[in-house]
Amino acid sequence: MAAMSGNDLLTIQGLHFAYPDIETPVFSDIDLSIADGEFVALVGGSGVGKSTLLRNVAGVIAPSGGQLSIAPAASRGSRDRAFVFQDTRLLPWRRIDANIDYGLTGLGLSKKQRRERIDEVLELTDMSAYRRRWPHAISGGQAQRIGLARALAVHPRLLLMDEPFSAVDALTRSRLQDELLTIWRRIGMAVLFVTHDIEEATYLADRVIVMRGAPAAIVRRETIACTRPRDRTAADFRALARDIADSL
Repeated sequence: MAAMSGNDLLTIQGLHFAYPDIETPVFSDIDLSIADGEFVALVGGSGVGKSTLLRNVAGVIAPSGGQLSIAPAASRGSRDRAFVFQDTRLLPWRRIDANIDYGLTGLGLSKKQRRERIDEVLELTDMSAYRRRWPHAISGGQAQRIGLARALAVHPRLLLMDEPFSAVDALTRSRLQDELLTIWRRIGMAVLFVTHDIEEATYLADRVIVMRGAPAAIVRRETIACTRPRDRTAADFRALARDIADSL
């Protein structure tokens, strides 16, 4: 295990991943740390390995080498990490509240505690009025809110998000970004957010991490100095987003 330092929540050292039947690794020698409560965006070109790295962090796939350590869950009845997918993956045969409840399986919570968790995250994502709907009866933006609610219900210390807003229209995407920032400030969990959209990364994150190459490596680590709330039309914001894009 990698040694944790200071207030680091996630520590990655020399991480390497390769598929068994492909000679060139997806990425190699990745070093990255995320502090408790920090919002980090991971960007790079299509196919560079952003989502693969995120799945390594999630524990969905195992790295081929190197070290990865995540601080344990903050308390009983919570998880150290939770995942928000691009395609939400809501179970069509379960109503909205039952989809959220499904994610609480195995946490040792009572029925009352599970109901309280569901109420909490539905209120947090402004989806309380939709709790008894079926997944097919809500919009794409609403489905993303429920995907986020399901992840938040387990009280994760680290929230992993894989291009969660890429399938919605531009206006909905902008609203979801602002809603995510409001929730992040309110809860204070760390976020590792994968996106191919440089403006989105610059708008959301404390730091932007740029991956490039084959095998991919981290080629830039940019702390975003623009004050919050950020103005997408401001000259300093636009200049920084263009500069980061030039790193790809």
